[in-house]
Amino acid sequence: MTKLSFTLVLAALAAPAAAEPLTRENGAPVGDNQSSQTAGSDGPVLLQDTHLIEKIARFDRERIPERVVHARGTAAFGVFESYGASDLTIAAPFKARGKKTKVLVRFSSVIHPSGSPETLRDPRGFATKFYTDDGNWDLVGNNLPVFFIRDAMKFPDMVHSLKPNPRTNLQDPKRFFDFFANTPESTNMLTLLYSDLGTPASYRMMDGNGVHAYKFVDAKSKVTYVKFNWKSQQGIKNLSAEEASKVQATNFNHLTSDLYTAIENKQFPSWELQAQLLTPDQLDDFDFNPLDATKEWTSIPNLKIVKLGKMTLNQVPSNFFETTEQSAFAPSNLIPGIEASEDRLLQGRLFSYADTQRYRLGVNAQQLPVNAPIVKVHSHGQDGALRQGSTAADVNYQPNGFDGEPNRAEGVYTEQPRARLVSTPLSGSTQQVLISRTLNFKQAGERYRTYSAPERTALIANFAGDLSQVTNTATRTQIVAHTYAADAEYGERLAKAVKVDLANVKAIAAKLDDSKRVSGGKP
Repeated sequence: MTKLSFTLVLAALAAPAAAEPLTRENGAPVGDNQSSQTAGSDGPVLLQDTHLIEKIARFDRERIPERVVHARGTAAFGVFESYGASDLTIAAPFKARGKKTKVLVRFSSVIHPSGSPETLRDPRGFATKFYTDDGNWDLVGNNLPVFFIRDAMKFPDMVHSLKPNPRTNLQDPKRFFDFFANTPESTNMLTLLYSDLGTPASYRMMDGNGVHAYKFVDAKSKVTYVKFNWKSQQGIKNLSAEEASKVQATNFNHLTSDLYTAIENKQFPSWELQAQLLTPDQLDDFDFNPLDATKEWTSIPNLKIVKLGKMTLNQVPSNFFETTEQSAFAPSNLIPGIEASEDRLLQGRLFSYADTQRYRLGVNAQQLPVNAPIVKVHSHGQDGALRQGSTAADVNYQPNGFDGEPNRAEGVYTEQPRARLVSTPLSGSTQQVLISRTLNFKQAGERYRTYSAPERTALIANFAGDLSQVTNTATRTQIVAHTYAADAEYGERLAKAVKVDLANVKAIAAKLDDSKRVSGGKP
């Protein structure tokens, strides 16, 4: 080998490999893997976004048969008693004061697998199925009021980063912090998760949040945007990291055993359901987008809040698998009077959650006893695995010409005008850009400043415990810069704890000002 050729070989070995193009499953290149295609800047996500649909549909099928997320769960039955809110919505549970609706609540951890210790740090699922007179309504939420991301396009990537390394099968902080370092809107959620809220002492002493904005629709089709919050009537109790370790050594099922023991002893836990309300013309009044799932509404001055009713859990399921494991929750299970908002993360979950249950349990999952509505189902859905019941009808299609013939009544169903969806005005062009008013750090700083001195110390210790395991200094520095952009003290304390250069942190944070609107939003 000549000296020249040897030099060329060394140069080739030293040069970084060219990045391969990101493609869809059919090999076509991906133009934007960050933002869903929407109808205008604030409009809903389009079904024609084939990359989004393929990405989420494939993601839903990556685990058999365990849930991809929320695998570790505990369920209980109960009753919801309404305080009455017919002036806001025609939704069945709220029609009259004192109206009672049967409910099933499934508490869960989000990331960790079935059988994992309940002491592990994790957001906690708080999903409620209302068996109403108008069909089932699923209010699917978490104990924390916000989420890591704002666009469903990032959901598979986020979960992939949080799940074990595909090569080693070990959960790896350097992987999920690498993702979060490139996802600045996650700072608010991380500030909540690494507080002691990330390790609840009891499901009974934990709040719940719908996270997303929805729409209330009244009898005159008037729309009010709403966020739902469950307020524990037992108070809030969490475990410190040290307490969680001690509990894990003696009872790693502490949340399930606590809930079941309390119910069996007739110490029935209860929660009050509150609604935070905004009118459509208020959505552009704030320095953040209220339909952004990484944001809370609590910072809004004079926010209107109404109490909707009280839920009490009073029955432990007779069979864990038939209830807890076969229960299927999806935010697409809506009823007249409650509709989805244009929240981009919610729009993706409308498809994703129902689809993952169809994959996990089959297309007839809604016919399982735990998922079956209390009203009779009149659907033209046909066949499929494990179909329940029987159909003796000539008609399984619409429109048809058999209306009014008594001997042909089976299978002839009519639409209900009161259930028609409200009209939403749209404008602009289809697009794939970030939302306006991202404001990634402000609420995280506000949250940090609400913590007491001991709570701040616990947050820093918990956060640093995982972040210190990341060997990539650039990743550690970027994460700390996000916290510094939220609050200087927060960033300084975390920088010291994970041993990164504060000057570098400040330099990065200085470039992270997102107080101004980005292009593509309303002017």
